[in-house]
Amino acid sequence: MLRKTFFGAVCLALPSFLQAERYPTADAIVSVGGPITEIIYALGEEDRIVARDTTSVFPEAVNDLPDVGYMRRLSAEGVLSVGPDLIIARSTSGPVEALDQLRGAAVPIVFVEDGFTPDAVLASIGTVGEALGVEDKADTLIAQLRTDFAALDAQRAASDTPLRVLFALSVDGGRLNASGSGTGAHGLIELVGGTNVMAESFEGYKLVNDEAVILAAPDVIVMMDGRGDHSGRADEVLALPSVALTPAGENAAFLTIPGALGFGPRTPELA
Repeated sequence: MLRKTFFGAVCLALPSFLQAERYPTADAIVSVGGPITEIIYALGEEDRIVARDTTSVFPEAVNDLPDVGYMRRLSAEGVLSVGPDLIIARSTSGPVEALDQLRGAAVPIVFVEDGFTPDAVLASIGTVGEALGVEDKADTLIAQLRTDFAALDAQRAASDTPLRVLFALSVDGGRLNASGSGTGAHGLIELVGGTNVMAESFEGYKLVNDEAVILAAPDVIVMMDGRGDHSGRADEVLALPSVALTPAGENAAFLTIPGALGFGPRTPELA
């Protein structure tokens, strides 16, 4: 469904040690990171999860599991309290001290490299599948997603001149907290063939001033639908003086997407 909206509108210090170990008998897994949890569910291995982190909110059933906290602010005590025999986590999880404590407790940790490209999604599925000892399932899921990403490629190739997109994470004091390069939002914009208007200015997320928004001249403003009323938020953003002076403001071009910027099995669907 999102493809009809977002795509349609647009057409209008861990990386070096990914783990290769297999833990096929692990059945008390803590999953850290929304995309990791979604991959485990997509592989049909969800019964092996005993806890998840705060960013793991899909599918809905995962919310019934114990929450060990935000992935970048893990507590070793909290994770160990659920008695895990394996931790699978995004490579940007932390803090380092907590991870060191978990290693000291002899709980194996498999890190999955963060990335915001189709290749990163496929590699993540391979890593998780190997860790769980279900490589055949992972190969099947990878093949399915290759097809889905290829379909996106075809749509992108057939599109007209891409729209200029400004992704806003939030509005803070009348200023947009916008996505630069190196973010899930940037990856999603590129995936559907759009141009991230802030990609050349900075990496990550940053509050941008009025002049930057006006000069960027976005055709459309995109936000997540994770909070607040959609139409109300649209009104809030489009009423900003800087946005009103852009093509997006002049045409009331505002879209929301589900709050899932981590690249995982649902990425082709969300794009």
